[in-house]
Amino acid sequence: RDPFGEPIQPDTALDLTPDQHAVVAGVCARLGKGFHTFLLNGVTGSGKTEIYLPVAAETIKRGLGVLVLVPEIALITQIEHRFRARFGDRVAILHSGLSAGERFDQWSQILDQKAVIVIGARSAIFAPFDKLGAIIVDEEHDPSYKQESSPRYNARDLAIVRARQSDCVALLGSATPSVQSLYNVERKKFEELSLPERILNRPLPRITVVDLRNSRGFRGSLRFITPQLQQAMADTLDRNEQVLLFLNRRGFATFPVCSGCGTALRCKYCDITLTLHQRDNAFRCHYCGYSRSAATVCDSCGEDAIKPLGMGTEKIEAVVQELFPAARVARMDRDTTRRKGAILALLKGLRQHTTDILVGTQMVAKGHDYPAITLVGVVCADLSLSFPDFRAGERTFQLLAQVAGRAGRGQRPGQVILQTYNPDHFSIAAAQKQDVRSFYSNEIGFRRALSYPPFSRLMLLKISGKNKDRTAAWAELLGNRLDQLKARSGSEFDAVQVLGPIESSLARVAGRFRWQILLKCVSATVLHRYYGRLMSEHPQLFNNRQVRVAVDVDPFFMM
Repeated sequence: RDPFGEPIQPDTALDLTPDQHAVVAGVCARLGKGFHTFLLNGVTGSGKTEIYLPVAAETIKRGLGVLVLVPEIALITQIEHRFRARFGDRVAILHSGLSAGERFDQWSQILDQKAVIVIGARSAIFAPFDKLGAIIVDEEHDPSYKQESSPRYNARDLAIVRARQSDCVALLGSATPSVQSLYNVERKKFEELSLPERILNRPLPRITVVDLRNSRGFRGSLRFITPQLQQAMADTLDRNEQVLLFLNRRGFATFPVCSGCGTALRCKYCDITLTLHQRDNAFRCHYCGYSRSAATVCDSCGEDAIKPLGMGTEKIEAVVQELFPAARVARMDRDTTRRKGAILALLKGLRQHTTDILVGTQMVAKGHDYPAITLVGVVCADLSLSFPDFRAGERTFQLLAQVAGRAGRGQRPGQVILQTYNPDHFSIAAAQKQDVRSFYSNEIGFRRALSYPPFSRLMLLKISGKNKDRTAAWAELLGNRLDQLKARSGSEFDAVQVLGPIESSLARVAGRFRWQILLKCVSATVLHRYYGRLMSEHPQLFNNRQVRVAVDVDPFFMM
């Protein structure tokens, strides 16, 4: 059972730039000499994938295996094509999009040592290699490496753990490295390798920031497709080049509200507004999947006067099609990529230039390389800035810098129109300059002052239950037990901070009421001993049918 699809023509190694040569030489010099972690910090379009190929070739020569992790299934096809063209049938893939039979056959190929290179999403970290020589983590900053359901793990961190256990090299690559990884470089735990320029001396795209506060008086599409962006799109299409529009919110209207009484249309099972999906003619919840017909009435007053406010990728697609009726517009988000092969079809449309404008969510920001895209428009850069999460600024910078990097990867120069309500925010300013060091120097000061990672370790206790009062009481009881344990343990657990209990930002999801307690400590050993003591003294707190307590070590999502 072959999961690869169409055959790939073999290719030969490309001529590397001097910077690429230096990076490859540095990594290959460490192969077979024990555990070592590299951070490859290369700007978008600098040829990081071309680094991975010679490193893999040298590793295979030594009789060792290579594991390559990518953050999302959508990116596997692109990198898998490059590796198969170079290494043929010695490549296997592992991800959840495979059928059970395909996954079994790929697993068997690895066990029988017929496949010496494995490419996959986060679960591929458990690939059954006997001898590993190198583990490569592409886009190491990406939050998709964190598994949110049980068992909870971060594949990037596990890659380093497995490299240590296998006595091999770990190579983490990114154009926007995580704060944690840059801090590890400062502490000499990682060795940094740099690719400061794009291949063939191609320039980085020119980024223009447009202040959306100046569009407050506009009506219709001008509120979110500003005249500057609209003119840039028209010029790009006239040159027969491609446009990428980014908005990290799917659906047509994200805030349906009754124009009669002002009540928002909410999910029946979650404390969140529904989103209108016009193509499906339905309001949907993006958390639990609940849906209701678009021809619905207000739950409060019964009036048939639901006004669809807010915007998502579906609305942007419709507006763009009206503005440019001759353009071929496609949309890439979770709604359009559910079917098997849908992502490949969308990317093929870009490659063959049967798509002029691609509208998408964060899916379009990651690793795709299409030379004809010369204009990137960020419809609203601020959506992730307001999240109640200490990583909100980091995620915003990374997302904007990554999506901007999709422009100008071919021979023609690129341009980015970045629309924002916060043009002076340091995350926006750093993204405009494509300056990861500028962002890091600002962000690390806030992290140090508030003692957030990387200056501490976190453990999030998630309390959830179907009964509102019982769940709240259980959270209070758990919080009291944590405080009592600290009080009677003298100075042993003085370093542990207990924040909460408090209702989660999303207080109810899928019919379950949610509370949380955050434990913070500079020492992971002390933090784990503290939590372990609580579990041993009060096991009944964690074994209750009505209220569930889940533990998330080093949480990525605080909502």
